[in-house]
Amino acid sequence: MTLKTALAQGAKLLEEAGVDAPRLTAEVLLCYALRREKSYLYAYPEVELTELAWIHFGRYLHERMNGKPTQYITHVQEFYGRSFQVTPDVLIPRPETEHVVEAALKFHSARVLDIGCGSGAIAVTMACESPAMVWATDISTKALEVAQGNARELGAKVWFANADLGSCFAPRSFDLIVSNPPYIPTSDAPGMQREVRDWEPHVAIFSGESGNEAYVRIAESAAELLVTGGHLVLELGHQSAPAVRAMLGPQWQNVRLLRDLSGIERVLTAQLQ
Repeated sequence: MTLKTALAQGAKLLEEAGVDAPRLTAEVLLCYALRREKSYLYAYPEVELTELAWIHFGRYLHERMNGKPTQYITHVQEFYGRSFQVTPDVLIPRPETEHVVEAALKFHSARVLDIGCGSGAIAVTMACESPAMVWATDISTKALEVAQGNARELGAKVWFANADLGSCFAPRSFDLIVSNPPYIPTSDAPGMQREVRDWEPHVAIFSGESGNEAYVRIAESAAELLVTGGHLVLELGHQSAPAVRAMLGPQWQNVRLLRDLSGIERVLTAQLQ
């Protein structure tokens, strides 16, 4: 079977299975099976697929057709211009979270804490894009292993701690706290995409019945850990903005809501007085 035929058949199978972007997904999976760049597929369409490559490609197609996200098959997701390793132990970094990084970088903070770091996408990017001293926490030891690996691969100096929120740090230790917390109500699970509901870690997705429980705890922790004048930057769910803004007490000033490219209020920033 040639690369051209394999690509066409793969795209057809994915389309029939209802997978989004079937052609693009087939390209990604075939490239991963071949360990080649995309340009190779179109430069040599008549090259015969080896038996081993066909076995790998078939397995990847089967996994994707059963709902496994492409990123968990290839173990890679791009974020802020860098390649991050991902596993089912961490949330797949989304483009929307880049808005969180952009907002955080504008504060030019010296000491930064990323709460619930997951793959390390935010913490590692902050360390790579600024001279800040960056710490990161997560309650999952497996997630921390992934984040530490990404920091090593990308040459980022980040200190990691296995902790709930910022419980291992002394008060007034940071100038900036940033987080992409879980914010989906558990009641929303039945209507979610199976790729998210069935594959990504629930601890990084769901946050109680309202979806706001994590925000409450992070705001309380940030009020203790930030210095006076320090900033809090949070990623918001598509319906989270009113509730999160309302829960911030009078000690929080200069509260701003920033929209993503879809017009959704995606990022909240606030300053501790």
